[in-house]
Amino acid sequence: MDNSGILYVVATPIGNLSDLSERARMIISEADLVLCEDTRQTIRLLKAYGITAKTRSFHEHNENRLLRWVLQQLSDGQNIVLVSDAGTPLISDPGFPLVREARNQGFRVSPVPGPNAAIAALSVSGIPCHRFCFEGFLPSQAKRRQKALHTLRNESRTLVFHESSHRIEECLKDMADVLGSDRPVMVGREITKIHETFFLGDLGEALHFTCSDENQRKGEFVLVVGGNPDVDLEWQRACELLDRLRPSLPSSEASRIVSETFSVNRKRLYRRMIEREND
Repeated sequence: MDNSGILYVVATPIGNLSDLSERARMIISEADLVLCEDTRQTIRLLKAYGITAKTRSFHEHNENRLLRWVLQQLSDGQNIVLVSDAGTPLISDPGFPLVREARNQGFRVSPVPGPNAAIAALSVSGIPCHRFCFEGFLPSQAKRRQKALHTLRNESRTLVFHESSHRIEECLKDMADVLGSDRPVMVGREITKIHETFFLGDLGEALHFTCSDENQRKGEFVLVVGGNPDVDLEWQRACELLDRLRPSLPSSEASRIVSETFSVNRKRLYRRMIEREND
């Protein structure tokens, strides 16, 4: 596909317009088409830099319908830019089906890196960041959100979430209830914007801080939550494999396989399987 166009995945500012890189400005200026999550938002950004570009709306409600058309433009040699309203596309934003299909069809897909709210928050959190797990937005419904948090309760890596002003209080309450009110957290609000604030403490303190000040419930949030320091990772992984094998193998055989795979006592595994079967 030597004559085909390039799909550029371009990061845009998350708040401070000065964070748009020089390369991003150049790529956008020279592109044949800019696909935008919201054209109004992107046009405001382009106007701030005096950039004139052809834009088209491309979001979660129309991306599947427009997918073939966009791929045809690439095939015709058009260079296309994909942007979201803020930050790096695909990270809690639309665009994944397009990037996947462009890759599958052999088109060149090139990143133009830049702002990302999750990474920005993690970098200033003071919470271990050498290993982390990005979870994006938790479910909006309380029961589903609590269930999702229960699956993360024993995660040893730092957890990173996005959250909106509408649910920040409920989200912090559920986190304190499920993960433990003493779990460390950094709440980043309106990152790189005029009213940027960071709160570092534990989940109980963060909930109190947010509830006691209405202004701290406004804006866009990134939550960086410390992992569970007490979890036995080897045991956790062994149990996960055991649960996958349990429906198809006898208890003795499944526990033997898992014991040989991990450095875990076979009798302990067998007891766990019997307990699960009796639940």
